[in-house]
Amino acid sequence: MRVLPSLLSLFAVSAWAQVPPVFQGADLKQGEQLIAEHKCVACHQQKVGGDGSAIYKPAGRISTAGYLRGMVEQCNTELNLGLFPDEVTAVAAVLNRDHYHFTK
Repeated sequence: MRVLPSLLSLFAVSAWAQVPPVFQGADLKQGEQLIAEHKCVACHQQKVGGDGSAIYKPAGRISTAGYLRGMVEQCNTELNLGLFPDEVTAVAAVLNRDHYHFTK
């Protein structure tokens, strides 16, 4: 029975190591809630059509985790969303988890 907790700990450490430093400690649940609350998907659908997911990987435009966070901050500023820095990071961390998969 002692092996199972060790394996779980190893998995948790491994998964944590895959998260870029800029997103470590981000509140993913909060990020998901903010994406829904601010209707990010609907806005992206208006911009690019379809399900809106084409906005996430435009020909190398977003190439690092830091740049991804910066793009979320740009939306925050341009749309006057009023997100705090930790909230911007939470949204960007969700986008990284679901679409970009940056590890550094």
